[in-house]
Amino acid sequence: MTDRTEAQRDISRNRQAFHLYEILDKFEAGMVLLGPEVKSIRAGHVQLKDAYALVEGEELWLHHCHVSPYSHHTHEALTPVDPLRKRKLLMHKKEILKLKGRVEEKGLTLVPLRVYLSRGSIKVELGLGRGKKTYDKKEALKERDIARETQRALRER
Repeated sequence: MTDRTEAQRDISRNRQAFHLYEILDKFEAGMVLLGPEVKSIRAGHVQLKDAYALVEGEELWLHHCHVSPYSHHTHEALTPVDPLRKRKLLMHKKEILKLKGRVEEKGLTLVPLRVYLSRGSIKVELGLGRGKKTYDKKEALKERDIARETQRALRER
């Protein structure tokens, strides 16, 4: 589990993940990136909306994370990088195997919750989540609306 400190700066958040999944546990992982991708992510050009993580063998991979090409990249020798390529995530082998077991046994999903900068490194916070049913989503929306109305009523007093 990660605690937010002053040294961390959010770059991108996956707000839809909390609507679609019930997050049971959170993990931190590093990302293997190319130079232009690092600059693009630091500029905030990353999207986690449809992204997910998979354990393939003994490695952890991030799929469908869109990193826009860096606009000021001018080096001719390097070809443009595919924005949706799968990226390797860095975790300890024991943690990856533990995640693999939990995902296979219980039918859980690894969802990236946020990308952030931690002491100069780009990290991904992964959530181990169970998909919500439609009625769970509607109930959560109702609860949020009720909370908003009570806050509004308290402010007006």
